[in-house]
Amino acid sequence: MGWLAGIYVYLIVWWLVLFTVLPWGVKVPDKPEPGHASSAPINPLLGRKLIITTLIAALVWGLIDLVILSGWISFRDMASRAP
Repeated sequence: MGWLAGIYVYLIVWWLVLFTVLPWGVKVPDKPEPGHASSAPINPLLGRKLIITTLIAALVWGLIDLVILSGWISFRDMASRAP
């Protein structure tokens, strides 16, 4: 995988991980203030979630890169076997 493809894969993985991490630890108020959404979190902890997202995405990206570079899965072999 080239460096540009690696960046694209990392960005896609990062966004997917972000959307899975966002609901972690969300607490909604018992009595929301007038004009606020009843589902709005009390303290969303976005900074912590961005750091966790970055670490998990780096780990997942590393595993994807390992699989691609090791040759365990190769899409090039399937193209040469096509009838």
